[in-house]
Amino acid sequence: MNQTILYVAVGLATGVVGIIAGAVITNVVRKLQKDSANSDADKIRRDAERDAEHILRDARVSAKSETIKMREECENELRDRRREQSNTEKRLAQREEALDRRTNAVDEKIANLDKQEAQVSELRERLKNREQELAAEISKQIGELERISGYTREEAQTIILDKLRDEIRNESGLMVRAELEEARARCEQEAKRILTYAIQRYASDCTYERTTATIPLPNDELKGRIIGREGRNIRAIEAATGVSILIDDTPEAVVISCFDPVRKEVARQLMEKLITDGRIHPTRIEELAAKIAKELDEELFQVGEAAVLEAGIPGVPAPVMKMLGRLKYRYSFSQNVLKHSLETAYFMGMIAAELGLDEKKAKRIGLFHDLGKAMDHEIEGPHAQIGADFLRKHNEAKDVIHAVAAHHGELEPETLYDVLVMTCDTLSASRPGARSETTELYLKRLEQLETIAKDFPGVESCFALQAGREVRVVVTPEKVGEGEAQMLAKDICERIEKEMTYPGQIKVTIIRETRSVEYAK
Repeated sequence: MNQTILYVAVGLATGVVGIIAGAVITNVVRKLQKDSANSDADKIRRDAERDAEHILRDARVSAKSETIKMREECENELRDRRREQSNTEKRLAQREEALDRRTNAVDEKIANLDKQEAQVSELRERLKNREQELAAEISKQIGELERISGYTREEAQTIILDKLRDEIRNESGLMVRAELEEARARCEQEAKRILTYAIQRYASDCTYERTTATIPLPNDELKGRIIGREGRNIRAIEAATGVSILIDDTPEAVVISCFDPVRKEVARQLMEKLITDGRIHPTRIEELAAKIAKELDEELFQVGEAAVLEAGIPGVPAPVMKMLGRLKYRYSFSQNVLKHSLETAYFMGMIAAELGLDEKKAKRIGLFHDLGKAMDHEIEGPHAQIGADFLRKHNEAKDVIHAVAAHHGELEPETLYDVLVMTCDTLSASRPGARSETTELYLKRLEQLETIAKDFPGVESCFALQAGREVRVVVTPEKVGEGEAQMLAKDICERIEKEMTYPGQIKVTIIRETRSVEYAK
């Protein structure tokens, strides 16, 4: 135990001695480092002061040289500015002299203008006095003229203006007449050549066929069989075909009435087969009507297809061909509409070739132009618009649709095809024998022509000639001058075009003549 305490005491003493020795050594080392640092710092301070003196000396030298350089630059700039200012002052002095000279010149001009203005004022005053003198003199002369002539100033002015108006109208009429005659001569020569060529190449029979709904009977006994017991047979025929059967006192004849030409044709064929067969009863009637209607549909398509092939038009839809076939049973003024459409197509093709237009498109328009007549009994409206709407539904070309819609003037013409279809439609309809009209309508048209011509002042008498294709108007020479006659003919033509509907064209001839009659006794 004591030995352990001894060991511990020795260890503690050794540790204390070591700590004291370490502290002494540390203080000695620190003192030595401090002395060494102080000597180094003194050395660094001396070196820094020496370097600072060198840098300060160099900076003073550099600042002095820079100051000298800046002073020289300022002096040079100041010298340049003084020189520029001197030049500017010289230019300003020159401009001031120029402005002074201009001011003097302007002052001189103002003085001259004042002088001229005074002269103008004096001249204006003299002119005013002169005008008053002239007005007084003119008033005096007008009064003298009114006294001599017996007319007031307004009356004389009216007479002179009326005379001048008549002279101008006469002269303008002569000029218009000369120009129209020259243009008409050129146009007629070329039009005659083209139309003659077209008509020469196309020759067609004259059409006198009329639609008929009269069915001849072998004897009057068949009327009772057609009517049937209590009218059941005739009611079955009307129900199956959609027509009206008229049985009257006409011997050996039955009349069929219907607005639809196709249904009328079905009824006609049905009646003929019933009369030939002799078996007339409702069941037989219904069977035959259905069979005939089916056969007629096939025939209509074949007729339309044949018309398309004959005209040489490709790419026509089946519904359009079938509608063309319906025109076979449609007549207009006794002219078959399908034949009329083919004629128009031929004329348009030939004339289009002469004019350098698309021949196939022209034929297409001509063949389709009256397509609406196959539907005008079913759809309200003008047949031109009906046909155009039908073609639009089947994706026809826009220019073809517009030409069809405009061929009777419902729309304004936009292309040459629009004008061409109007011309060829009229050409086909007005050729000799193409159409016929009743005597009542014919006489009414002649009377209307003469009535229109007689309504104009100065007309003495008028006569409708050549089946209404020419009107000869006799005028009083004292009331209608030579130039006014041409204007009168133009006015009559415009009124005829506005108020009348007629095939072809109507020629208006004005006859103005002076006759001197004396008798030898």
